[in-house]
Amino acid sequence: MNSNFSVVFWTALLTFTAIWHSSAAQSSHFPAFERLSEPLQTELQTFHLDTLSDAIELPWGIAFLPNGQTLLTERDGRIQLYRNGIMDPEPVQGVPEVYAVGQGGLLDIEPHPNVEDNGWIYISYSKPGRGGGHTALMRARLDAASMPATLIDQEEIFAADPPTRGRVHFAGRIEFDEESFVYLSIGDRGRMEQSQDISNAAGNVYRFHDDGRIPQDNPFVDNPEAIASIYSYGHRNPQGMAMHPGTGAIWTHEHGPKGGDEINIIRKGANYGWPVVTYGIDYDNSIISTETEREGMEPPLHYWDPSIAPSGMEFIQGDRYEGWSGALMVGALKYQMLVRVELEGEQFVSEERFLEGIGRIRELEMGPDGYLYVLAEGPSYLMRLVPATENATATATATK
Repeated sequence: MNSNFSVVFWTALLTFTAIWHSSAAQSSHFPAFERLSEPLQTELQTFHLDTLSDAIELPWGIAFLPNGQTLLTERDGRIQLYRNGIMDPEPVQGVPEVYAVGQGGLLDIEPHPNVEDNGWIYISYSKPGRGGGHTALMRARLDAASMPATLIDQEEIFAADPPTRGRVHFAGRIEFDEESFVYLSIGDRGRMEQSQDISNAAGNVYRFHDDGRIPQDNPFVDNPEAIASIYSYGHRNPQGMAMHPGTGAIWTHEHGPKGGDEINIIRKGANYGWPVVTYGIDYDNSIISTETEREGMEPPLHYWDPSIAPSGMEFIQGDRYEGWSGALMVGALKYQMLVRVELEGEQFVSEERFLEGIGRIRELEMGPDGYLYVLAEGPSYLMRLVPATENATATATATK
């Protein structure tokens, strides 16, 4: 080979390799959407996506602690801890064994409203038992001084019974209201008729005191045939739950079958109709019900047809996002996008869809810094939305 040609060839190859690696490094920050390195314009807001970490797998829940630490659940049974700008080298220890089958596993995580004083962190998961599993709720404290960090003082709040071999509809969202009552959603576990039976643990939203006691003003405490912790029933699979910051009401969304995803406001003792009333059909196109409403059954505030497969929801608070304050943000698994729902009181006004194709959005949470944090899977990321007028890396609370 000619020596001059050799020099030119190897110089060009090294230059190309350097450029390729540089491009790969940039795109690995957001490999699914290189175009989002530029500001994204929506109807009312322009923002950057700040990718904080891709070192997570199948994320499901996120909890911000008052000391700047962040906990992330992974469905196959791990809790990851971010602190001081980095992720701990080992996952949190003391996590309960989970029934990681189908949609089951380690699910949501939520700090007590007074966690700074009492230290309690609430965790939902599918608990194994008798050859199957069912949804359970526990609480524990985090010993972050140990290495690795460890869950201590574990207490079981509730375990749905009996376990089943079903692989779907564990739900598992956790939310607190203004009085520190804790709510838990459980899906129909793939057997739709169970949602109309208040003696059955599936298809309900539950309400407990923070220590697991059953509130005496729960709607079915005096019904010997009912599970006393049930607060509402007739649900299919509610994977989004948030407290309205203005009214204190608990809102949920739930998966329909083929069509008929719903947003609901949870009311004491209400029946949300599944499967007696629905806006969806079954996956084989067969009719589940010819009725979309019936007296005595709560209609949805809004429904989607076709389905978006909603997961995760949060009300926008604060003034970081101009024009978005008070809006309801919903993640979507099917179209891999965010949906901004504009409301007037308890009425749906309109929606805006954006970030389509970003990944299966699993959870949304307002951070203590006022940013909206997003957990996505396939690929898995922890991200936050940063207004384009701000420095995307200036005030991160959780980084890779």
